[in-house]
Amino acid sequence: MRARLALLAAAVSVLTLVAFLVPLALLVRTVAEDRATVRATADAQSLVPVVGTADPATIRLTVERLAVESGRPVSVFLPDGTVLGTPAPRTPAVALAARGQSLTAESAEGREVVIAVQGRPDGTGVIRTVVPGAELTAGVGRAWLVLALLGGLLVVISLVVADRLAHTLVRPISELSAVSHRLANADLDARVTLAGPTELREVAGALNHLAGRIQELLGQEREQVADLSHRLRTPLTALRLEAESLGDPQDAARITSAVDGLERAVTGLIRQARRQRPAVGPVGCDAAAVVADRVQFWSVLAEDTGRTVHRELASGPLPVAVPAEDLAAAVDALLGNVFAHTPDGTPFTVRLAPTGAKRSGASGEMLLTVADEGPGMPPDTVRRGASTAGSTGLGLDIARRAAEVGGGRLEVRSGRTGGAEVLLRLAPPAAPSGT
Repeated sequence: MRARLALLAAAVSVLTLVAFLVPLALLVRTVAEDRATVRATADAQSLVPVVGTADPATIRLTVERLAVESGRPVSVFLPDGTVLGTPAPRTPAVALAARGQSLTAESAEGREVVIAVQGRPDGTGVIRTVVPGAELTAGVGRAWLVLALLGGLLVVISLVVADRLAHTLVRPISELSAVSHRLANADLDARVTLAGPTELREVAGALNHLAGRIQELLGQEREQVADLSHRLRTPLTALRLEAESLGDPQDAARITSAVDGLERAVTGLIRQARRQRPAVGPVGCDAAAVVADRVQFWSVLAEDTGRTVHRELASGPLPVAVPAEDLAAAVDALLGNVFAHTPDGTPFTVRLAPTGAKRSGASGEMLLTVADEGPGMPPDTVRRGASTAGSTGLGLDIARRAAEVGGGRLEVRSGRTGGAEVLLRLAPPAAPSGT
């Protein structure tokens, strides 16, 4: 926009200057020609008294002196055909002036000025002088150069002024764009400074109001989610009391451990809902520790349902760019799908190993694979809310978003035994700045 406004100002300035300077340049040339013609005519008329009354010798001396002083050829044609002064042919203009008519005519030598002198006893004399082209255009080139420089200076000034005005207009627009991008990146504290024309100030005020309203609505939504999550603590407390009252200590310990895990998940959900902004700085965890902990948790349920768990977990530490809570939720979602969508007794495998792909200055990418020998998974399943088994359809999407937090991705394919195989590629943490 800034460049287009400057271009528009330049075009208007150039058109205005052309409309003004071209006629002015032509006028300057006309004035210079008229000035030279008037000066030559005055010199020629100064000879009229001498030509009308003096003898040829006196006329010759006077004409020659005038030719030297003026620097122009000056000739006098007497009625008897004698030519005094600068030799010159008898041109049609001279012939016309011999009939008593003074005039100015254009010739190959320049502008020809002829003056008829009447009153001589022997007839009409003619005074002729020629203004050369160099004298007609004397000073015109310099005047045109001055006009051209003046026009260029005016164009430059108009461009500078237009650029300054465009800057005052474009700067608020750029700030609006920058703030909108910050809002899109979840920086809800971003606000626009009210500046610029009235219309832009109104838009800036509306954007600030919108950001404040979004911040208010998100705060209300977080509190509602936190409140709803907190309500789960009451049934969890009751479940804990029931578990503690069981007669079998092993069953009581197992159920109490499960209740503790569920309570931790609820607590994490409340904290996540009330968190106002993303954490600052590098965030990550040890994938080996998190995956081993969650596999151990689900192994108890696998034993109860007759499932065989094959563990292929690389030894840690295996750092990844995913928070521990998010990675634990992703593993729970993947293993929960196995228990929810395959019959009891279906074996499954959990593998965690580096892939070999590395970032500059960081450890390599980790690959978490959960494969089962169940009926498989239909296509187009990794879509939020998509489920063919009556569930919420959020499990795979939770895992996908957890991987994408650090730059990874989720893949779903059919296993070699016909079951489903879910691959969670976990990116390594970013290298610290300055290394």
